[in-house]
Amino acid sequence: MAEIRVPALGESVTEATIGKWFKHPGDAVAVDEPLVELETDKVTIEVPAPAAGVLSGIAAKDGDTVAVGAVLGEIKEGAGGAAGGATGVVGAAGRTSCFGAISSGPAPIARGRSVFWSGRPVGTAPA
Repeated sequence: MAEIRVPALGESVTEATIGKWFKHPGDAVAVDEPLVELETDKVTIEVPAPAAGVLSGIAAKDGDTVAVGAVLGEIKEGAGGAAGGATGVVGAAGRTSCFGAISSGPAPIARGRSVFWSGRPVGTAPA
């Protein structure tokens, strides 16, 4: 289980209010996907998922006040979470990219150390 915690919010900020949860228990989440919005008198931030998996629980509801370092919820790692990684993701257009799903239209595709745009290396002239 990966814990979702309130991050450091600034030098003199010690607590925040839960503004809104973007995900609900049972929802699949990807690494770095925004999960919850925290509000202070100085800043509003989104807390990202620390791991991919399924949001298994929420410890603080919308409107609750939480201290820096407090547990906001937990993610059950690997269970149905979005996975990209080195193997890539097949997009709706049927192409694969290490950058995630590709929609219709040209998109960058990683091949080794080069990034290709519409099938040719970036920075080269069309044939």
